[in-house]
Amino acid sequence: MLESIHLRNVGPSTEMKMEFAPRLNLITGDNGLGKSFLLDVAWWALTRKWPQDLNANLTSGYAARPTSVKDPASITLKVMSKTRTAEYESPYVPSEQAWRGKQGRPWNPGLVLYALADGGFAVWDPHRNYWRTERGLDVQDRVPAYVFSSKDVWDGLDVEVEGKQTRACNGLLADWASWIRERSADAQRMANVLSLLGPSVGTKSLQPGAGFGRLSVNDARDIPTVRMGYGQDVPILYASLGVRRIAALAYMLSWAWREHLIAAEQLGEAPSSRVVLLFDEIEAHLHPRWQRAIVPALLDVIQTLTADASASVQLIAATHSPLVLASVEPQFDIERDKLFILDLIDGAVSLRDEPWAKQGDVINWLVSDSFGLRQGRSIEAERAIEAAEAWMRGDTQALPPSLANQDAIHAELRRVLPGHDPFWPRWIVSLEGAKASK
Repeated sequence: MLESIHLRNVGPSTEMKMEFAPRLNLITGDNGLGKSFLLDVAWWALTRKWPQDLNANLTSGYAARPTSVKDPASITLKVMSKTRTAEYESPYVPSEQAWRGKQGRPWNPGLVLYALADGGFAVWDPHRNYWRTERGLDVQDRVPAYVFSSKDVWDGLDVEVEGKQTRACNGLLADWASWIRERSADAQRMANVLSLLGPSVGTKSLQPGAGFGRLSVNDARDIPTVRMGYGQDVPILYASLGVRRIAALAYMLSWAWREHLIAAEQLGEAPSSRVVLLFDEIEAHLHPRWQRAIVPALLDVIQTLTADASASVQLIAATHSPLVLASVEPQFDIERDKLFILDLIDGAVSLRDEPWAKQGDVINWLVSDSFGLRQGRSIEAERAIEAAEAWMRGDTQALPPSLANQDAIHAELRRVLPGHDPFWPRWIVSLEGAKASK
């Protein structure tokens, strides 16, 4: 589990500190302020490798470099394993173009899975991926991690081991089909995880179809199917982006845990009971119904995946969705969960730990400090209402030229607001009061 990171002269701010909660950590903020960067740093803190260093085809994320090479840069991190907490500072060494590592084999943070915004994944397994150091710099001993492009997730991943290409993963299409044919525990695990991650439509959750589908007469592959809410079995490659994203997540979780169990058995070690999930744009491609279900499902999925009620998960996720924040209100525990906000203040990026407060309705989340909108409406409606409010309080100096009088404001309100908008009663009462005073 990741306890904290402290950045100096790295990233969009001269200094950033994050003290993570042990279970749920949600990060919000405008585009370009560093949410994905913080997730990359969290991955590096847990695995000691930047995702793109492991895969030349990976387009997401960049290795951290000092904001200014003239000033010292460092990343201080604290990670808790099953038995101890370790903390160390990693300075940047310009002559080596690398971050100085810690001597000796590190702690075991558990199984780490990073869901990238572009549909790719990175997986670090304490039984298959660890590092060693020479002269204080990181030197990889085994395959340092498994990094999948979005295509690799579906078609499989090859890695280089001792100069030879080795198949590390068969991919969703081949593995899932094989598990289904064998009627194995892997197939049941995949079905259970898929059912939990996909929200119920009516009384039915997302589940595998009854058999396989073919894409064409010229494609010999048996493609696993999913049962849609309207009762049809659809080949997974023909499903929507949202369904495919959930299926890919279910597969990566199932595959990573399966391989972890196999590695633990081969090494004579116990499986980990801790999983860290990093998730960039957790709501990507998901309908609001699914956005509202994804975080509660991820908090529960590890127990389903491992069949261990005592297994723990730490989720660190970046989001732009007010529905995601609204969805966790019933589960949010201030002892185990945190909300972080990235903001631009006086031209500088600021990261703060936001005190948790229920907002209830999604509109209230939109206008809260988490998202900072003045109105939960269109830009045009926001401007018209602000002009109307200025007119009602007699502040004509605040009126834009195109809304300089009552008639212009009224015409614009009629154009941009629906008839049932709650602002109308205030405006109508104001108009009637103005008429009565004449």
